[in-house]
Amino acid sequence: MTDPAATGSRRTILRAARRAFAVQPYAQVTLRGIAAEAEVSASLIVKLFGSKEELFAQTADFSADLDELLDAPLDRLGRHLVLTLVRVRRERRTDPLLRVVLSLGMADERTLIRDRFRDQATRRLAARLEDPEAELRAELILGQLLGLGATLSIHRDGGAAERTAPERIADLCAPALQQLIDGT
Repeated sequence: MTDPAATGSRRTILRAARRAFAVQPYAQVTLRGIAAEAEVSASLIVKLFGSKEELFAQTADFSADLDELLDAPLDRLGRHLVLTLVRVRRERRTDPLLRVVLSLGMADERTLIRDRFRDQATRRLAARLEDPEAELRAELILGQLLGLGATLSIHRDGGAAERTAPERIADLCAPALQQLIDGT
């Protein structure tokens, strides 16, 4: 059985680590700094993740988020993507994809975040689309999701989208995504 306190701490630590690794060179990130941001002890980070290297590897992993985001038939995937993105952001107070944007233009180990995103997100989605333009369409679909996530982040404190039901956001955004999914 999973300990709810440990699960909450894991999420808090991962959120703090994702911010730290996205804005600082890997060598400058410390477990103590992440612990301070997450308001936990550095020893708890070691207990839950093992090492800084293992923690970094988990921050660069999109697979669990993608399992949730892509868990729908292609004919309903556009709506599912929007609803899941909005729900995850509201429930967990984090965006499942947006951390890749924070790593843009950075060198060193943070390129791993972009490479993992390309492998785990773009190529995985493209494989489901199965046509000559699948990779292009997957990039554009994910770009729209990243844009939606960025918009929701910018306007999270009192913005109209924050006050709007997820279903209405999906009504407005999902048709464009679905058109890309369908290739029409």
